[in-house]
Amino acid sequence: MSPPVAVFTDLDELDPAPGVDLLTEAGFEVRIADGPDPDSIVRAAADAVALLVGYAAVDAALLDRLPAVRILATLSAGYDHIDTEAARARGIWVCNLPDAATEDVAVHAFASALALVRRLPQADAVVRGGGWNQDFTEVPRRASELTLGLVGLGRIGSRVADLAAPVFGTVAGYDPRGRTDHPAHVRQLDLDRLIETSDILSLHLPLTDSTRGLIGRAELARMPHGAVLVNVSRGGLVDHTALLEALDGGRLAGAALDVLPQEPPAPDDPLRTHPRLLLSPHSAFLSDASLRAYVERPAANVVSWHRTGRPLTPVTEGVPA
Repeated sequence: MSPPVAVFTDLDELDPAPGVDLLTEAGFEVRIADGPDPDSIVRAAADAVALLVGYAAVDAALLDRLPAVRILATLSAGYDHIDTEAARARGIWVCNLPDAATEDVAVHAFASALALVRRLPQADAVVRGGGWNQDFTEVPRRASELTLGLVGLGRIGSRVADLAAPVFGTVAGYDPRGRTDHPAHVRQLDLDRLIETSDILSLHLPLTDSTRGLIGRAELARMPHGAVLVNVSRGGLVDHTALLEALDGGRLAGAALDVLPQEPPAPDDPLRTHPRLLLSPHSAFLSDASLRAYVERPAANVVSWHRTGRPLTPVTEGVPA
């Protein structure tokens, strides 16, 4: 009997070796598609039972061309590129990767908040410009006297809360889903009150119709004078024109952005050069451990399904293996 076939549809720059090793040890033949387009996937996966999917779109038309597929494992927490209804109708499992980089993103947000509070970008600019202590006119604020506000208390927001509790005077939060499993030390506020009282406002929400533009001109105007904003979630949560206005007008002392409305930004985008912005290239998720997890854990989902009939982190139910 031929071994079952598992196919990585698209990997970008990920090294598939850890995932390939897991699947091979479990008895799979592993292939990697030449590209994320439907024809390339079909060439590699015509007889595959498992697809490990990066950002390739998997719709009903593609599934009709892959009659052997029984499980779709995404290499991401999000799965909006998968037609889950089409998969469910065909008895195909869909599973995602909910926490591969939770720690990394949380630490990045926390580090960004501290860098803004301690005015590290401005201090760095002084030294690089030939100055020294007497030229550093930005007076940092004492973290223990400040309130860190978290918009979103899922896995990442809650992890930031745990990191921040020993450092900031108050950790407050708002969660639109009304979760009750957040850390006990987080002071619960409604969104308006959180915006009005947070010296550091950190965003930890997905981008949806209800969250798009959540932080706009009106919200930025209600933040305390000298507050800072951190966004490691999605660029569309923030009105960046209004953000630049708030920075130029002195309402905000700074902002740290790992995500932008256009990625990468245009060479002449003012976000690139604003002195009060701390920027990173959508890299909050990045670590040696997360890169392994992005290929190992989807493979582990497929292996679990193969051995037990059920993946580890399903989002839609399929027919047991």
